Amino acid sequence: MIFPQQSLFPDLYPEMTVPGPVNVSTVPQRSPFRYPGGKTWFVPTFRNWVLNLHSKPKTLVEPFAGGGIISLTALFENKVRKAVMVELDEDVAAVWKTVVHGDAKWLADRILRFNLTRESVIEEISNSDVETKEKAFQTILKNRTNHGGILASGAGLLKHGENGKGIRSRWYPETLAKRFLDLDTIASRIRFCQTDGIDIMQEYANQKDVIFFIDPPYTAGGKKAGSRLYRHCNLDHDRLFSVCEQLSGDFLMTYDNAEEVKSLARKHGFQMRLISMNNTHHATMEELVIGKDLTWMDQYTAVHEPREEYMSSN
Repeated sequence: MIFPQQSLFPDLYPEMTVPGPVNVSTVPQRSPFRYPGGKTWFVPTFRNWVLNLHSKPKTLVEPFAGGGIISLTALFENKVRKAVMVELDEDVAAVWKTVVHGDAKWLADRILRFNLTRESVIEEISNSDVETKEKAFQTILKNRTNHGGILASGAGLLKHGENGKGIRSRWYPETLAKRFLDLDTIASRIRFCQTDGIDIMQEYANQKDVIFFIDPPYTAGGKKAGSRLYRHCNLDHDRLFSVCEQLSGDFLMTYDNAEEVKSLARKHGFQMRLISMNNTHHATMEELVIGKDLTWMDQYTAVHEPREEYMSSN
């Protein structure tokens, strides 16, 4: 199927048809993070959602920002004027604070000057009494040298890495520096908050020109599994859905394909679609997309509503 915009401007909207799992190498890499559960693969779907809104939004709120790829895409591609990024994790927050406070160029230079070895990484991240921008550098260092980019306590440093490169296999100083220099150009358009994301959603709930991209900690695997990936993995999912019902602006929410989540979506009258994606082990799986009106997604051949056998009776 072809969207109306695509038929008029086919060269401007190559992403409008999504046949299956997205090749993330085709998506501009805006975030400096390697983030567990990152949403780079979702960027084409996000673009299509914004194109199908009745009016262009002024602000995007991302209450569980993490690596921030959706907010950054929205800003760099001028989908919105401003992004509100919210993150509780103190390490991740330090990076976004450094960018917003005007120290992205300092961070880029710090990355370029660092001589990365296993010993230098261990020495650097062992320093605890540091200012925010140094904590930001430590965070990027850990994110790029820990297994899977995991920042939660207990994550170990890479040993073998890719092609035997060991701890340096995910350390691309020139690329990382450029991303921070690019971020400096949009920093004035970001409001960053280190607080409860649902509280910020409520702050913007009555504004019709605000949209929300919501990617909360998932339910699959329980608290133990989540704590291995994230420092803040506990969430009142029922409260989140209740607040979504109060939003004047539109929202798009991604979740794991879990029965309890689908039950909450049905309880609050939201629509659901399943979309294919590749996980970190390159296996194809389906994630749940939830929103007020998802009929625009029905033009994708690889998207469908949860089938009857997935649905449990209440």
